[in-house]
Amino acid sequence: MRKRSITLTIYFLLLFVPIYWMVITSLKTDVEILQSFTLFPQQITFENYKEIFTSEVWRSSFFNSITYVLLNVVMTLAAAIPAAYAFSRWNFRGDHHLFFWLLTNRMAPAAVFMVPFTELYYMLNIYDTHFAVALAHCLFNLPLTIWILEGFMSGIPKEIDETAFVDGYRFPQFFRTIFLPLIAPGIGVGAFFCFTFSWVELILAKAITLTEAKPVVVTLTVGIGAEGVKWGLLASAGVLTIIPGILVVYFVRNYMAKGFALGRV
Repeated sequence: MRKRSITLTIYFLLLFVPIYWMVITSLKTDVEILQSFTLFPQQITFENYKEIFTSEVWRSSFFNSITYVLLNVVMTLAAAIPAAYAFSRWNFRGDHHLFFWLLTNRMAPAAVFMVPFTELYYMLNIYDTHFAVALAHCLFNLPLTIWILEGFMSGIPKEIDETAFVDGYRFPQFFRTIFLPLIAPGIGVGAFFCFTFSWVELILAKAITLTEAKPVVVTLTVGIGAEGVKWGLLASAGVLTIIPGILVVYFVRNYMAKGFALGRV
């Protein structure tokens, strides 16, 4: 028991020390950051946060990230739910091979798709748009989301479908009023993984955006002013960046627990 407590303590220290350091760095001036080593700011300042909220570049970057992340979640779930239902309810020739092929797409590095995506989006005239980033991220999120949802749907007896049809439910009505509420935990888990990937992904987001749809993760990599790296500003942006993730984890924590219990997450 004691050994387990020590292990957990070390784990939480390794987890929270970087977050704590980022928070206190965001409350320091660059002079203090570079000239002294302190565990707490000598003089707390919110100038770094003020610069972010008053800067058009930072505001638009956060807006762009939120926009294409939400768009990606909606697009991925809209495609994954019917696909997962088909895999869980019907057997057809090549279904296992198709399912495996979908998962192998998730294993490919994002850098592999940089050049084809860039050329394709230029041709389609959607380069540097929110839709372009959401579509690119959908390619990676879709296989995992289908796999997660298929696991939840396979746990629901097919007799529920048959009983509903016998009772006079049409498929759209059955799916909307009976089936979707039953797989709500799976939808929550799938949305969580879509959000986490799209929110932090950098390679594709940097390759297929320029100015109009540039996300916050790209802006973070170029936080250099005339006087050098603005460490306090970058730390402040980092703090603001992890807040949406914390909120998402809080709201889907019960769904995540159920997903782990089913062995699908």
